[in-house]
Amino acid sequence: MSIFPPIEELLPHRGNMLLLSRVLAADDESAACEAVPDADAWYADADGLMPAWIGIELMAQTIAAHVALIARRAGKPPRPGVLLGTRAYRAGVERFAAGKPLEVMARVTYRDDSGLGAYDCAMVDGNGTELATAAITVYEPADFAKFIDGQTHGEAQ
Repeated sequence: MSIFPPIEELLPHRGNMLLLSRVLAADDESAACEAVPDADAWYADADGLMPAWIGIELMAQTIAAHVALIARRAGKPPRPGVLLGTRAYRAGVERFAAGKPLEVMARVTYRDDSGLGAYDCAMVDGNGTELATAAITVYEPADFAKFIDGQTHGEAQ
């Protein structure tokens, strides 16, 4: 039994957009989650494999799980956030094998009170072989609806 809540309690993603299966480890500065590519998923290619570019979303969901766990510990609900961008996403493979668990790790490199954060992320296979890395920037605005409304209408923040 895991000491962490089910991933569905941490992330707003549902159905086929929830790509993580569980939290493996977490502390104040990092989280590790598991993802198991599905040969029948929407992202699967003709061979039933997950394209490596999906790794960015796996990393973003791991960051969201980390943020949710921190908020939970403080007795607060997690605030919605957005992925602002990624720098230097590198994948050592073109696709991830279906049915083979991946460990997705995210470590905080920067976080401030405005909701801006940066994480170094990596993905490894069951043997510990590094498959992908990235530096990801995220933003957790205090008022998500206002942030989205401003973005939608092209208004400056």
